[in-house]
Amino acid sequence: MPKSLITLEYIKMLGRPVFTTREIADLSGKSPSNVTQSLNYLERHNIIRKIYHGVWVEVTNKLVSPYMLIPYLFKTARVYVSFLSALHLHGIVEQIPQDITLASTSHTKKLKTGVGVFAVHQLSPKFFAGFDWYKGTGSFLIAEPEKAMADCLYLYTKKKNQYGYFPELNLEKSFKINKLKAWLNNIPGEQSKTAAKTKLSDILKSTGQPG
Repeated sequence: MPKSLITLEYIKMLGRPVFTTREIADLSGKSPSNVTQSLNYLERHNIIRKIYHGVWVEVTNKLVSPYMLIPYLFKTARVYVSFLSALHLHGIVEQIPQDITLASTSHTKKLKTGVGVFAVHQLSPKFFAGFDWYKGTGSFLIAEPEKAMADCLYLYTKKKNQYGYFPELNLEKSFKINKLKAWLNNIPGEQSKTAAKTKLSDILKSTGQPG
């Protein structure tokens, strides 16, 4: 049996559309270089597609959500979906962000993949909290709505003005303004804390929400 077909069998054993070269190498006992050759062959025949270094997806009729990639792209650093991406997933902002925005304690960076761009923003370790598994699926971590907005305002105080603008903002009754204010009290630095609170006051006034 050709090596590529054997490799495909191991891919099917994983039971999910996203996988890594390392996973197939561990399952098959083959070297990463041999596995990569087989994966490249499968890609040339439009069976799988490489989306990032060592990360692949099966080519199917179903769309692969970029959020499914997070555990495979960030194995060495803990991250959670936050900022505008989290607010969109929670239904707080309607406009779909161009990048998938993530919070981390590691350095700010961008990863360009075959299914989207992941923008990682650095938070103070003291402010790295307020997140849980998305809808209990265990696939990726996401900030709660109030913390996602607090994270935006945190970045706004770092001269990232685009994170002080919330297109088509929808603050429903389930969104707790007092909880957001409590998060802002945890922003390190009095000057940053004051700037975030002032910006929130402006946002609430513009939406007709009580401050």
